[in-house]
Amino acid sequence: MDVTENAELAPLTTFRLGGPARRLVTARTDEDVVAAVREADARREPVLLIGGGSNLVIADEGFEGTAVRIATRGVTLRGTAMELAAGEVWTDAVARTVEAGLAGVECLAGIPGSAGATPIQNVGAYGQEVSAAISEVVAYDRQRDETVTLPNAACAFAYRHSRFKEDPARFVVLRVRFELEDAEGLSAPLKYAETAKALGVGPGDRVPLERAREAVLGLRAGKGMVLDPADHDTWSAGSFFTNPVLTSAEHAEFLVRVKERLGAEVIPPAYPAAADHVKTSAAWLIDKAGFTKGYGDGPARISTKHALALTNRGAATTADLLALAREVRAGVHEAFGVTLVNEPVFVGARL
Repeated sequence: MDVTENAELAPLTTFRLGGPARRLVTARTDEDVVAAVREADARREPVLLIGGGSNLVIADEGFEGTAVRIATRGVTLRGTAMELAAGEVWTDAVARTVEAGLAGVECLAGIPGSAGATPIQNVGAYGQEVSAAISEVVAYDRQRDETVTLPNAACAFAYRHSRFKEDPARFVVLRVRFELEDAEGLSAPLKYAETAKALGVGPGDRVPLERAREAVLGLRAGKGMVLDPADHDTWSAGSFFTNPVLTSAEHAEFLVRVKERLGAEVIPPAYPAAADHVKTSAAWLIDKAGFTKGYGDGPARISTKHALALTNRGAATTADLLALAREVRAGVHEAFGVTLVNEPVFVGARL
């Protein structure tokens, strides 16, 4: 293990924001990850786990504890089964599945971050979620001080949620196992209308895996959602807010607010969710509340390519970012009565 005192954390995040950690441990094996966390727990010291850093908002004051950078590597493909070490670069792993002719995660191409973070957030995009393909998660259980294997059903997956996110101080994801589909080089049935339209097919159709992956990468790049160090629109955490899921009663009240503000002819996006619930679009809410692409005149602004991404234009602080996020959240609530929920994890910070 590599150990650095008073280590800068900003370069380890896609926002490029945040103060230093008192101690940074870079762990390259599962055993090193467990040892680093176990030692910090024995000292009763706070622990921050860092993978690709694409879902972290770290306070300017930094982190007064041990940050463990998970840099493990390893990809195993046997038939339709794939196992990834937590530190594997996720988008590279997706490319591997496409090359192998296996369907199930091809529409998750281009998502920044590490494989170990995907089950925590139940990462999803363009009609796919990792929960549909994950068979097991191998994790270090800090409460029981042992490595455990959790089957899919034990992970409590929901929209952008899981057992790991629910109890972040308990589990450290070490490996993620997937069961993919051999569809003779074709994608899973396309569920997302935008993806199907870009490919010139209908929802439910299958296309060659590489075509699906390239279409998703193109859509994401057009929204500034594929990492590019030269493009400040990608100095972000991707979608900053989750799409709101409203009860039927909340949705009815929301429609009244939309009618009052925008007129009866305007119909907001609506997608079926859980029983008696409707999901709407956070990006639509933000835009219609007046926070359009490029909004802001400070060092933290809304992306010029997508209203759902808050970005660091190069000289922002976390305080700048949070001020913008609070302004957007308050504006959406005032306009539509909906409270947006942040998608990235806050470390020493809060909205």
